[in-house]
Amino acid sequence: MDLEAVSGAATIALASTIVFLLIVKSWQAVAHSGPGTASFPNSIMQEAAQRFRDRLEQLGREQSVYLTSALVFTVVFAVAYLLNPQEMFGDVPRWQLISVLVLLTGAALYVLWQLLTIGIKRRRIAFIRDANIATGHALQTLTSNRNRVFHDVRINSGTIDNVLVGLHGIYTINVIARKPGRHNSVRLVGDQLTFASGKHAISVAQAGRKAENLAREVRKLLRHEVRVRPVIAVPGWEIESQKSNDYLVVNERTIAMLRGWKDERDYLMNEDVAAVHKLLTKRCMRYGTK
Repeated sequence: MDLEAVSGAATIALASTIVFLLIVKSWQAVAHSGPGTASFPNSIMQEAAQRFRDRLEQLGREQSVYLTSALVFTVVFAVAYLLNPQEMFGDVPRWQLISVLVLLTGAALYVLWQLLTIGIKRRRIAFIRDANIATGHALQTLTSNRNRVFHDVRINSGTIDNVLVGLHGIYTINVIARKPGRHNSVRLVGDQLTFASGKHAISVAQAGRKAENLAREVRKLLRHEVRVRPVIAVPGWEIESQKSNDYLVVNERTIAMLRGWKDERDYLMNEDVAAVHKLLTKRCMRYGTK
C-alpha cells in the first residue's frame, strides 16, 4: 500500500472530520444554550428520574457524534484514496506522512476509548434511571390524604429524588441504586445501610441532612415547626432488618409502608399542604421559571 496515498487520503479525511465535528458541536452548543421550547412550559413538571433521563440522552448524543464522525472519516478516506491523492502529497516529506498516520492512530484510539467509556456510563445510568422510575411509579399509588409526589426536587444542598407531601406529613424518598446479586438482603443499623451479609455498607446520613434542609425551607414558608422524614428506597433488595428511628428503608414493592410510619405531631393542616404543594410545584417545573 502506497504511503503517500494512505497518508494523503487520511489527511483529507481527518480535516473533513474535524470540520464536521466543529459544525456539529457548534450546533449542539447553540441548540442547548437557550431556554426550553416546550409547548406548555409552565405545565410540565419533572418526571421520576428526570435528571438521569437527561444525562442518558446527553450521553446518547455524544455517542452518536463519535459514531457519525467515524463514519464520515471512513467514507471520505475511501473516496480520497480512490482518487489517488499521491500527486497532491508527492512532495511532502516522508516524516510528515508518518506523523499524520501516528496522529490518526492516536485519534482512533481516543475515539474507541470515548465510545467504551460512554457505553459503560450509559449502562450504569440506565440502571439508576430504572431504579428511580420504579420507585417513582410506586409512589404514585399513594394518593390518599391529599398526598402528592414531586420528583428531582432541588434544594440548597443538592437534589432529592422524590418528596411526598400530604396531610400525614412530608417524606423525602432517596433512591440507592445498586444491582442485587445472589444475596440481595440489606439491613439498617443507625445510619449504616449494609448490603449482602456485611460485605458492603454505606452511610445514609446525607439523606437525613437533605430532609433537614428541606424542613428548614418549609418552616420558613409555614412559620411553624415542621419535621421531614427521610425514607431510603433500595429497589430490587429485600429488607432484612432496620434498627433506626430516624430512617425507613423500603424497596419498590414495599414503599406503601411509609403510610404507617407517621406521628400525629407531623400532621399538616389543609392550608399547609396547599402551600407546600405550591412551593414544590414551582420548584419542579421542567421548563418554567424555577
